[in-house]
Parts: sequence; C-alpha cells; structure tokens
Amino acid sequence: MIHQKGFFHQISAGLLACTFLVFGLSSCRKTKDDSDFVPKPKGFNRIDLPSTHYVQLLENHPYTFQYSSQAIIKPDTVAWAEPHWLYVYYPAYKAMIQLTYKSLDNNPTKLSRLIDDAYKLAAKHSQKASSIQNSILTTPQGEKVMLMRLEGEVPTYLQFYTTDSTKHYLRGALYFNTALKSDSLEPVIEYLKKDVIKMVNTLKWKQ
Repeated sequence: MIHQKGFFHQISAGLLACTFLVFGLSSCRKTKDDSDFVPKPKGFNRIDLPSTHYVQLLENHPYTFQYSSQAIIKPDTVAWAEPHWLYVYYPAYKAMIQLTYKSLDNNPTKLSRLIDDAYKLAAKHSQKASSIQNSILTTPQGEKVMLMRLEGEVPTYLQFYTTDSTKHYLRGALYFNTALKSDSLEPVIEYLKKDVIKMVNTLKWKQ
C-alpha cells in the first residue's frame, strides 16, 4: 500500500518536471517570424537644407543687415509691438527670428535694464532646457554679440542681443511653429544659427 501523502508528492514532482520540460522545449523553438524580426529604426522627417544666398535688408529701419533669400521680412504684429520690430520668417521650416529693437538715447540705465531683461527671458526656459550655452561673438565692426544656445524641448532654441552701447539695441530669438521634437530640428537650428551669425556680422546701425 502506497502512503497517500508520499504518493501525491511523487505526482506533483513528476508534473513539475514535465512542465519545465515543455516550457524549455517551447522556448528553444523559434518560429519563422521570430527569426526574421528586426527592430525598426527610429525615423525622423527629412529636411532639405539648401545652400544659402543672402540679400540686404532695404526697409526703413535704424539698422540694416544681410539675411537669407529663403526668408521673408514681416512686421511684428503683436499688440505691444514697437516700430522696427520684425520677423525674419522661413516658410519652408515654419521658423522665425523675432527681432526687437530699442533706442537707447545715450541712457546707460536703459541699456542695463534691457540686458537684464534678455537674460531673464532666457532664464524662463531654464527648467525645460537640458543646457544653455552662452558665447560672445565680436563682429567685424568691433561690437559684441551675446549668443545663447538652448537645448531641449524649449520654445526658443537661440537668443541673442547686440548694442553699440549708446544709441541702438537689438535682440533676436528663434522660434519654430511645428510639433517636431528638438532632435529632429537640430540640423535646421544649426543651419539657421549660421544665418543669425551672418545677420549680426553684417549688422550696421543707421545714424
């Protein structure tokens, strides 16, 4: 006579062994679909970046510069816009460089306030930005340009300002009206950064 408890232990052990054997054979077997599976690479929208030709800003403003022939100059239409505020609009990329101009009137306090405002506007995006890189450029005219490059999912990826310290102040910011992520926009950002550098290097104030 077989002891009942020992009998059930033997059956349980046998079933457990069979279960491991079945699952082991199943895991070793590969179907045709399994062997042919290849992960799809992450894709981005194709963006063509043609060579750039520059033209002179001829409109009646206290400044002039060269800008890309792919861009369209538009007046800033926000309710608080002031004279000589512009958009350098790139329809192909749904991008724009917003330019805001201020007359200094030989007022150093006004200049100091505008510079503080420029840093505050950049700092507003610091929580979403993965990094903010500041660099100082010197134009052929000997004037300084503060260039701020922001990375991450931020509303503006490039900001800058320049001044002659006594009469003129110009600030710019690059925006995109698109749902594309910053990784996809990176080639365009660097492409338009070259346009910004061309703009400030050819910037001339009108007396």
